[in-house]
Amino acid sequence: MINNVTLVGRLTKDPDLRYTASGTAVATFTLAVNRNFTNQNGNREADFINCVIWRKPAETMATLAKKGSLIGVVGRIQTRTYDNQQGQRVYVTEVVADNFQLLESKAATESRMHADQSSTSPSTATFEQRDTATPNNNGLNASQNPFGEQSIDISDDDLPF
Repeated sequence: MINNVTLVGRLTKDPDLRYTASGTAVATFTLAVNRNFTNQNGNREADFINCVIWRKPAETMATLAKKGSLIGVVGRIQTRTYDNQQGQRVYVTEVVADNFQLLESKAATESRMHADQSSTSPSTATFEQRDTATPNNNGLNASQNPFGEQSIDISDDDLPF
């Protein structure tokens, strides 16, 4: 069976790092991933995908990645259920990340964070993006790094938050 997921998106907030009772690190985060098409109004929408990463990669992500960081994630989809306090069954679907890769420079991250901190007006979430990307038909196979050596040109105007 094949259960393989590759995502590229921006963190909606800093990763939430916790430790299990046995001391295993686990970080949860949500990735905003733009859709490849625009809606009827010409705006690009995004999907907000819940992810979890374990052990050393979780600690590394919590240290290096911050809200708005552009990251690539490779992992698998997992579903689980539990009963909440009201006795209702809750179904959860999430991506369990095996690893991640930062896809922008530390300077770009710090520059964006500085710009976010210096803005005094409240922000509104719009999901508009200029449709300037060209399709990528590079024919990656399973043994290649899906993030490759390609540069991704995304401006702050493209952020969904």
